Amino acid sequence: MVFEQDVKVLFRHCDPAGIIFYPRYFEMVNDLVEVFFAEALGWPFEEMLKTAGVPTAEIRLRFTAPSRHGDRLRLRLEVKRLGRASMTLAFTAFSGVEQRFEGESTLVHVDGSGRPEPWPEALRDRIMAEKDEAK
Repeated sequence: MVFEQDVKVLFRHCDPAGIIFYPRYFEMVNDLVEVFFAEALGWPFEEMLKTAGVPTAEIRLRFTAPSRHGDRLRLRLEVKRLGRASMTLAFTAFSGVEQRFEGESTLVHVDGSGRPEPWPEALRDRIMAEKDEAK
């Protein structure tokens, strides 16, 4: 399954020339992950963060074309790999048919003290269902 979210590039995302300031893409990716956990996995951050977390251990984005103030982006997330306590996600962003970025990140499920911990079984099952739907 591919999880998607539409985002309009706002003035706050841009540099003075009206082109998206690249760190804002990382914020958009993080927002997409948070919405994915809430809507697709049924595990919203506001509940998860009471006892656990999913910090980003690694992230890579390759910018393929600039985005400008007012553009509408379709952000896509796909589960690529699920480990014992980690997960690799793939990301792309398009405006119409033009790709704007692509990349991957690795999230690690941690307990309340920040130590890696296996995914809860119910969540693992849901992530696997999402991953299998993507095939």
